[in-house]
Amino acid sequence: MPDDDAQTIEITVLPSLCEVTAEAWDACACPEAGTGGRPVDPFTTHRFLSALETSGSVGAGSGWQPQHLIARAGGETVAVMPLYAKNHSQGEYIFDHNFAHAWQRAGGRYYPKLQAAVPFTPATGRRLLARAGDEAAGRAALLQAMVKIAADNRLSSAHVTFCTEEEGALGARMGLLHRVTQQYHWENRGYDDFGAFLADLSSRKRKTIRKERARAQAFGGTIRALTGDQIEPEHWDAFWTFYQDTGARKWGTPYLTRSFFDRAQDTLRNDILLVLAERDGRPVAGALNFIGRNTLYGRYWGCTEDHPCLHFELCYYQAIEWALANGLQRVEAGAQGEHKLARGYMPTPVHSLHWFSDAGFRDAVARYLEAEKRAVDDEIEVLTAYGPFRRCETQEQE
Repeated sequence: MPDDDAQTIEITVLPSLCEVTAEAWDACACPEAGTGGRPVDPFTTHRFLSALETSGSVGAGSGWQPQHLIARAGGETVAVMPLYAKNHSQGEYIFDHNFAHAWQRAGGRYYPKLQAAVPFTPATGRRLLARAGDEAAGRAALLQAMVKIAADNRLSSAHVTFCTEEEGALGARMGLLHRVTQQYHWENRGYDDFGAFLADLSSRKRKTIRKERARAQAFGGTIRALTGDQIEPEHWDAFWTFYQDTGARKWGTPYLTRSFFDRAQDTLRNDILLVLAERDGRPVAGALNFIGRNTLYGRYWGCTEDHPCLHFELCYYQAIEWALANGLQRVEAGAQGEHKLARGYMPTPVHSLHWFSDAGFRDAVARYLEAEKRAVDDEIEVLTAYGPFRRCETQEQE
């Protein structure tokens, strides 16, 4: 960024989103929603990040201390960054545990560190949030400020996780390390409905999915997809039970507080798709999704009764059906899970940026990331070749 641009931008660190208006933040976080419609994704909106803060899911005692960056030019907010000081590496999903262990084995103190991210949310999206027309200067200023704050405070590192590929390339040009990992995403390849999606699969995979759906839907109840005003407060009581069970098994302690779901009912229910399996009039399993402009984001699942294939039905197949019915092009089903491949979710690169204060450590990590990227590229190529889609129509028989 030219020096004269840098001099016109002032950076402020905010310990809470309550210190910036929703209008100013969202003009940068989701300028595409300014004329109506949905943001590209809801996770960097003021309403979502504020719900995390006001519910106590982040903040004191959580290990996620807000340090949001606000870039202003001429007194107007031109760019923002959701930034946190962290004293652990939990809830990130692009994990740096190996970096932390190596740093600490060498006698250093890895935590606290800075993390530009949406807490507990492994969904790709913009992290350098700039007002329309201010993208180049605003994004560069945010990255420069993040690194300067980390360096001035003698922190070990600063990270930007689940950023866009474009942001990854910008950070690399500015000297940050660009990391590439992978997830499994579903893409609408021109399908009008679920049947058209099935027709694009190999015969064996198509039959398997049909069998799984039949087994799931025979659980003895009904499945409902709810959004907006269809979601009632009592649905959150049921989902909280599901979430606690899953969180306790996966993480030990659930990341989100019960209060977060109350705030979701108040301010986020239009961003949410809640898929519930109900038996004898009560929910026994559920999947929580967030709705973007073109993407459905699967986030949480849980149950109080075990039924064959119900997890696949609620989390993957219902998500695909809803996306198709509502004109969405993509479903991101969260982190990990090679089992998603057989269900039409294909390996997709995921991007992050990393800065380390120690030059020698930075060089070592750079070599590691180069090797890791080659391995990820090879894995994506192999997994794609073994995907569920038809290779040649003439080879397929019903």
